[in-house]
Amino acid sequence: MAETYRFATYNTELARKGPGLLLRDLARGEDPQITAVLGVLSHANADVIALQGIDYDLTGAALTRLAKAAGYPHAFALRPNTGLATGLDMDGDGLLGGPRDAQGYGRFTGQGGMAVLSRYPVLADQVQDLSGILWEDIPGALLPEVNGAPFPSAEARAAQRLSTTGHWVVPIVLPEGRVDLMVFHASPPVFDGPEDRNGRRNHDEIRLWQLLLDGVVGTPPPGPFVLAGDANLDPVDGQGRKQAIRDLLADPRLQNTAPESARGTDTVDWTDPLPGDLRVSYVLPSTHWRITGQQVVWPGDESRIADMVTTASRHRLVWVDLAIPALPE
Repeated sequence: MAETYRFATYNTELARKGPGLLLRDLARGEDPQITAVLGVLSHANADVIALQGIDYDLTGAALTRLAKAAGYPHAFALRPNTGLATGLDMDGDGLLGGPRDAQGYGRFTGQGGMAVLSRYPVLADQVQDLSGILWEDIPGALLPEVNGAPFPSAEARAAQRLSTTGHWVVPIVLPEGRVDLMVFHASPPVFDGPEDRNGRRNHDEIRLWQLLLDGVVGTPPPGPFVLAGDANLDPVDGQGRKQAIRDLLADPRLQNTAPESARGTDTVDWTDPLPGDLRVSYVLPSTHWRITGQQVVWPGDESRIADMVTTASRHRLVWVDLAIPALPE
């Protein structure tokens, strides 16, 4: 009988307002949000989990502490594009040095990055990092323009990376062999102007995965894979260019899992009525896998873990249980 593995994604919203503050809060051990996030991780009991909204530091000290507290022997992170300075006016407001002038929104380098926690070894030296790909270099890019000219400038367009946070293909060695975890955190398709810079970028960040699987950019995974992350786009509700996520969910190389809670398939508790609760976090396995279970960790108000889940993050952890009979070495 095939072994079952639980893959998950979770936007922890552990980003802090300055560098080193997350490490400080972890070291003190008194922060109620961190305690709640650790409680959610323990409750979900995932074997492999993609995290978003977690600050990156050069030595990995904060992630190491979090992984140890959560009971994961393996942790991985690269420097994200969030907060990475460009020296240019990237949002067209006529000013320099703001959080929107970075490659991805951020007050400092690494704010609100990504990470992977795993019970199984990560082949860090074989990770494929697509985060440096320039937006203008992908085929069919929906680049923003105003009056037929690049927005906000030709210079900004030439420097702009596609990934707001990052796109990584992370090899993980299960007892049966290798699988690839494809992780990302796309830009929200809002907070811009009529040029729809963020909506267009969000669309292309999601589409990048299909370009990878097509072999147009990067190297497709050689075997079974799982795509996990925060797409910041609902296929039905809210703002954004819906076709991107609809096309991804309909891709025959993926399985469109639809984990549910008492709230249905929504994964984030945003302000009502707008934007309202939306489905933005996804765990999408390749067709190699057999799905044996799935859930959005969003308990009813009467649940003993309801307060913990609410304190941890506006986002809800999503997990999918997967089984596969044999994997390549």
